[in-house]
Amino acid sequence: MAEKITGTILLVDDDRIILDSLSEMLRLDGHHVDTATSVEQAMPLFDRRTYEIVVTDINMPGVGGFELLRAVKTRFPETAVLVITGYGTIESAVEAIKMGAYDYLTKPIIDDEIHLAIGRALEQHRLVRQCRVLRDQLDQRYGLDNIVGQDYKMGRVFDLIEAVAESKVNVLIEGESGTGKSMIARAIHHRSDRRDQPFVEVSCGAIPETLLESELFGHVRGAFTGAVSDKPGKFKAADRGTLFLDEIASASPALQVKLLRVVQEREFEPVGSNKTQHVDVRIIMATNVDLSDEVAAGRFRQDLYYRVNVVTVTLPRLGERMGDIPLLADTFLKKYVGESNKHVRGFTEGAIRALQRYAWPGNVRELENAVERAVVLTKSNRIDVDDLPPRVLETIDAPVESGQLAPLPLRIALEDPERRIIEAALRHNDWNRQATADQLEINRTTLYKKMKRYGLEADPRGHVLSR
Repeated sequence: MAEKITGTILLVDDDRIILDSLSEMLRLDGHHVDTATSVEQAMPLFDRRTYEIVVTDINMPGVGGFELLRAVKTRFPETAVLVITGYGTIESAVEAIKMGAYDYLTKPIIDDEIHLAIGRALEQHRLVRQCRVLRDQLDQRYGLDNIVGQDYKMGRVFDLIEAVAESKVNVLIEGESGTGKSMIARAIHHRSDRRDQPFVEVSCGAIPETLLESELFGHVRGAFTGAVSDKPGKFKAADRGTLFLDEIASASPALQVKLLRVVQEREFEPVGSNKTQHVDVRIIMATNVDLSDEVAAGRFRQDLYYRVNVVTVTLPRLGERMGDIPLLADTFLKKYVGESNKHVRGFTEGAIRALQRYAWPGNVRELENAVERAVVLTKSNRIDVDDLPPRVLETIDAPVESGQLAPLPLRIALEDPERRIIEAALRHNDWNRQATADQLEINRTTLYKKMKRYGLEADPRGHVLSR
């Protein structure tokens, strides 16, 4: 037996007999019901409670049901409104539907009709609320705020995302494997006016060359052995949305010709067909190699390169943004602690130093894997050096004698000491920027840039910083 849905309902009608009988019937069904005999009496009730359904008569003395409908749909768009009308005012009911009413009922009200209408309206309200929850989850997962980074290089990436998201221009994302190219593509889509349309991702390097063309453009029945029916491709699936083509440098010369056409004209023919299809799709491509080098080597078409390279987003290696490692590690820690139900509060200073000394050839993805491993293996409430992967531990005691230095560029190796010096000076000067700049013998502009780079813009005590 299906679970009976109950909800919170507001009844508004100047006919006290109808109001009392309806409210009693709905309360017996398990609903919470409030009543009002006028719109003026009903409006203050919304300050006390949010209603899933409002049932209102259209024709009442003074302010009528249309005004209540308009106010509810403006203030509480998720609330379903059912209107009640007499036999002679069906035209008014139709007008109410156009204004956003979910349904209308005619007098005299039949019990079965009101039960059915209330049940359907509650089901719609649940679906609307579920859609909102899912949208909020998408915002949390793919929104720009989900991308962790305070380094100035990531700041430039954020600025580019903001600038291009609402446009239709093609975007090329460059970066090593594991730097988060897919996440950036999703963030661009999620901040665009196409966010409610499909986001389709294709890893060109993961699909055999013989199948990639069919995967992108689709095929018709009989186009090749095994094509037993028509199949739409990824371009069609992404119509009105965004198509993300990862590892685009792996596309064959023949496929590059077809891609050039669809990038320019937004039209193509499925494999085995001479019927042209048109799509409205935003194209984002990504590569982990330098496409300009591929063009120079003759492996990538120059005309396609210039078509896709309208706006380029270059993601830095994790080794170039070592100051972000504590933030990223803490983010991954919270994620995996939640999944494992372990009580791990953070990292020891030694563990953080070890993470910052390691070069991270696998970039952010490798760091995430290292944190996940540490959460699983640790027996303490703080992740320590011994919980880290062996390859990370090898850098802790890297030899500095005999002319050997730890495997870090000097600029990166100096970032952590510089940050500590600046933070200590800020604390000593009660976070006064001018006094701190004077003590460090640098100008205030340079100090501010370094504070921004190292995430020291906010006084940890919550006070406003002195200029």
